[in-house]
Amino acid sequence: MAEVEVDTRPETFVLAADDEAQNLALTTISNEVAAPAEKKVKKIIRRKKRPARPQIDPALIKSEPPPQTGTIFNIWFNKWSGGDREDKFLSQTHAKGRCNIAQDTGYTRADTVSGSYFCLFFARGICPKGQDCEYLHRLPTIHDHFSPNVDCFGRDKFSDYRDDMGGTGSFSRTNRTIYIGRIHVSDDIEEVVARHFAEWGQIERTRVLNTRGVAFVTYSNEANAQFAKEAMAHQSLDHEEILNVRWATADPNPMAQKREARRIEEQAAEAIRRALPAEYVAEIEGKDPEARKRRKIESSYGLGGYEAPDEVHFARGRNAVNPRGREGYELEHEQRMLIEAADAVEAQEAAQSQAPAEPEKGGILSSSTLAMLQSARVTVASKPKPVAPSGPLVAYDSDSD
Repeated sequence: MAEVEVDTRPETFVLAADDEAQNLALTTISNEVAAPAEKKVKKIIRRKKRPARPQIDPALIKSEPPPQTGTIFNIWFNKWSGGDREDKFLSQTHAKGRCNIAQDTGYTRADTVSGSYFCLFFARGICPKGQDCEYLHRLPTIHDHFSPNVDCFGRDKFSDYRDDMGGTGSFSRTNRTIYIGRIHVSDDIEEVVARHFAEWGQIERTRVLNTRGVAFVTYSNEANAQFAKEAMAHQSLDHEEILNVRWATADPNPMAQKREARRIEEQAAEAIRRALPAEYVAEIEGKDPEARKRRKIESSYGLGGYEAPDEVHFARGRNAVNPRGREGYELEHEQRMLIEAADAVEAQEAAQSQAPAEPEKGGILSSSTLAMLQSARVTVASKPKPVAPSGPLVAYDSDSD
């Protein structure tokens, strides 16, 4: 028994060793026959949004009373009120800082709160808080929407503009154009203005009066115009001039008014396109060739070479030529007929209720007796009235004197 046990152990070990060698051989052979293909991995490098940096040192900030620009000091808002024009001395003073979008933009606490406003001090280049600021430190985009009663910084607008066209502006109209004065006149003034003001958003149109040193810049977005007005106030371009930035008045040019009306129509058309299905919009605008062919066949109404105009083909109503235009109106017509019939029945019932009531059947008198009584005319002879006495002694009595 012991010899048998000793003989079986090496045999088992040999079998195990043979199995491991066979497995290794099999794996080696399989690797040589079908090598795994290398997978192409696309690395998406996402730039992490950096925190906003402080634009100035907080130690340099001094609490100074605001300069007097009005007649009454409001202790609640900590500013002067009652002045419709800015102080001439302040308008000639250079700004304390300037915003650098490429370096100062970053995330703040306001990025986690929806509906946050933009930092006014960031636009002026003097925000000391950095990433701890409660307002946004970036440029406005088309996705940022605010109430028409406030600007992008959260300041209230007014019903009319100030006399000097400064301040927050008015909510009576959408103003996307700013006025820039005191520009140093040079040969490349148009290029200088476009380069400096394109930093604050997409510009739609720029008009420069070369000889007067004045420019009008129109932005595509109103919020960008509000941001640029505060960012470029009392700044300099390529020279040491101090800019005078104000809101522009309404352009009296008829061409400009037509252009503004056309822009509003395009915005309304774009909103309608987004609300309607894409295939319906393509059919109306004629961009779908299959829909165009189908429209040509349907609008002919069996007449060769005829194509109904849009006001006929797309008309809707009970008398529409297009069968699709009559869908839903037949049922409405039937409902109207039912309503009119019900009104006629109610009127008939009301007329019957107002008629005199007929005598009930089954009473004390028979119907023949009632008919005879109604037909008979009984006349009762009336007694003649006594004739009143007349004469001079009618009113005389024995009791009278």
